[in-house]
Amino acid sequence: MRKVTPARLAGAVVVLLVVSAVIRAYPVLCALLAVLVLGVIVTVHRVRGGSFPGARGRADARTDVTHSIAAYQHMSGSQFEHAIADLARRDPGVRAATVSGGANDRALDVLVQLTDGRRIAVQCKRFAAGNRVGAPVVYEVNGTYRAYHRCDVALIVTTSDFTQDARRANAELDHPLRLVDGRALGRWVTGGRPPWYP
Repeated sequence: MRKVTPARLAGAVVVLLVVSAVIRAYPVLCALLAVLVLGVIVTVHRVRGGSFPGARGRADARTDVTHSIAAYQHMSGSQFEHAIADLARRDPGVRAATVSGGANDRALDVLVQLTDGRRIAVQCKRFAAGNRVGAPVVYEVNGTYRAYHRCDVALIVTTSDFTQDARRANAELDHPLRLVDGRALGRWVTGGRPPWYP
């Protein structure tokens, strides 16, 4: 066992103060990093324990996604919008991701600008698992993202799912939106391809 010296104690105090300041300055980003680190630890533990082969491994992967989504479901609507903007910024192809949600946002919560010049409109819906996004949201986003916001692509991102009416309405559009449900969001969070790529 190492002896606790005044220098080690002072070093530990400095580290704790720095970590505390970072958490206060970036609470959403720190929460996402904590979820990601926990996911990596759980994944490494399961791989070492040999629990991935076969169907059981697939069930474990689904559980990891559920845990990632649970962190988002505990956020406020504004925190969720900022978390999605932070998630977008992880993509090297993103020049900027700006939160613009709020009253009269005209169905635009996050504006993502890619380095290739494309603009992506993101509508965020942090819903509980049983509360699905309906067709009116699809129509609202479709009615504003090109003409009003001058965007090339639009996403609706939810922690929940979409109703059949919403999926049907989207499929009938000339330029369908990208519908990102909770499972797809979980894959994105855990390192999957951002939804603005085909």
